[in-house]
This record gives sequence, C-alpha cells and structure tokens, in this order.
Amino acid sequence: MSELTQSLNPPTLPTSEDLSDLETLSLTIETPGRLDSILSEQITYFSRSRLQKLIADGHVTLNDRPCTDKKTQVKLNDYIEITVPPTEPMALPAEDIPLDILFEDSSIIIINKPAGMVVHPAPGHSSGTLVNALLFHCAAQGETLPGINGVQRPGIVHRLDKDTTGAIVIAKTEQALHHLQAQFKTKTARRSYRGIVYGSPKADEGTINAPIGRHLRERQKQAIIPEDAGGRSAITHWKVQERLGYFTSLEYELETGRTHQIRVHTTHIGYPIVGDPLYGAGKNLVKVNLTGQALHAWRLRLIHPVTEEWIEAIAPIPKTMETLADVLRRRARSQ
Repeated sequence: MSELTQSLNPPTLPTSEDLSDLETLSLTIETPGRLDSILSEQITYFSRSRLQKLIADGHVTLNDRPCTDKKTQVKLNDYIEITVPPTEPMALPAEDIPLDILFEDSSIIIINKPAGMVVHPAPGHSSGTLVNALLFHCAAQGETLPGINGVQRPGIVHRLDKDTTGAIVIAKTEQALHHLQAQFKTKTARRSYRGIVYGSPKADEGTINAPIGRHLRERQKQAIIPEDAGGRSAITHWKVQERLGYFTSLEYELETGRTHQIRVHTTHIGYPIVGDPLYGAGKNLVKVNLTGQALHAWRLRLIHPVTEEWIEAIAPIPKTMETLADVLRRRARSQ
C-alpha cells in the first residue's frame, strides 16, 4: 500500500500524476475546523463533493476510528487517514469516432467538435457522443483516465449544442477539471463565436444582458426569463464582422455560459441564427446545405492547469459556413 504522510499546514500535496498510485492519504491537523471544509481547502485535486462522498462512504478515519459525518469538528493534532478506492470504469461504450484535435497533452484535450455530435450521453443519445469518442481515444493512446468523482471519465468543463461546431476543452484529470471550472467561473477562460444571422443591426456592436431560463411551455427550449421567476444572469457581447446585405456575420464573446445562450439572445434582439431550427425562422431560406445552425466556437483562450501558460486554440470556420458567407456576398453585390 502506498502512503503519503503530510501536515496540512503547510501541506505537501501530491500532484495529479501521483494519484494513479495513491491509495492512502495521512493528514495531521494543524488548523481546526469542520472536517470537509479543512479537507477541501487543502486537497484541491478533489472536489468538495468528492471528499464528502469519501467521508460518507466510510473511507475516512479520524484518530484511527471511522468518521462518516462531514460536519465533524477536527481539533489540533487530530490524525486523519483517507483511503482512496480504485476508480470505477464508466458504464459507457468506447467508440472509434474520429476527432479533430486542436491541442492535447496529459492534462487536457481541445477538440474541434463537428455539427451533429452531442457532447455527453443523454436520453436519446446514448452513443456517438464526444464522451464515447474520448473514451476510445484515450484508451488507444494508452492512457487510463484517473477518474473524476471516482469514475474513469473525461471531465466536461463546458458544452456546445449538438449542431454548434467549434472548440471545446475537456479535462483528463480531476485537478485539471477543477482548475478549468474555476477559470470559467471567474471568466478567465474566454470563448469567441462567429455566427451568421438574418437581418442587419444598425449598430456595429452591443451587449445583450438578459436572464435565461427554461421556456415556460416548450420545455426543450430556453427563453428570456426574469431572475425572480427562475432565470439566470446571461451576458453576451457582439460586434459586426461583415455585413452581407440582409444578413450579417457577427462575432460573440460570452461572459456567462447558459444553455443556448447565443441562440436565445440573438433571437431576442431580432437577429436569429441562420439555419437554427429551434429559435430561428425554421427553414434555411438561403438554400445552402448547412450541417447545423451557422454558429461556430472559433476561438478558446485559457490558462493551462499545470504549466499556467496561456493557450489559444483556433477552430477553422466550417466549409458550409464559408460557403454560406460566399453566397451571401455574391447576392449582396448583385442587389
């Protein structure tokens, strides 16, 4: 049995690479407090919910006695031992689905997601998802995912709609997952999108600040919902990239990441995304064979969770969107 003995103040913690071989953590308390709070402050590569589950499942002892109450107050010089159980395989099939990889190392992978691919399995989409593809890819690379919340799986940090294309980052380690989640929460990580919309805004740029929540009648849709009625704050910045007659190419920067945010916001101000079957005009009136709505996550900027260096991933504009823009340019010049 491998064992790491340490003091919590100051801590000497294992790196994410150590976790695959780590079975037991031994801690001597030098800062009194509530058990789960003390552990989550010091063991940053596990989420607080993960630590709480380890406590509840009987994997934590306090002074050599089992402790299953996360609210237990620990005292100076108390001795804690955490037994980390082996991670469980994810109950999903690994599928050999080609991936367009923009960046990859042992901590993260950034994918250029195609239209039609769901990010995570859900009712009606149990296979063919990005997670299924990643499980196969990592196994083919000889990598064993170390586990997130006790399950061997890639860590989904953010999502793209099924028919939205572009850059998406996935964590390979629990430490990377928490680091990236914090970046998205503090808006350190930035996402830039490009979309082609019906209509031509009078202004060259603007900000949409309107809360979003589940549509009150059509449950598959999101809508502008007041915060006091359950909506969540949502902010989208936009600017004109190119005017294409009655159509416009817009660039978007997100401050928040609500479900369908750009699609809902841009429809709200009167400029729906071309080809959007849910919020747009329904049919693609341009007669270009789009594989999804004309919305693409073209740039992703974030801090690498291990090296702390900035990474910028650029996902090329899909050919169908380029074709759409070309058709609209020619049409605008001929009018």
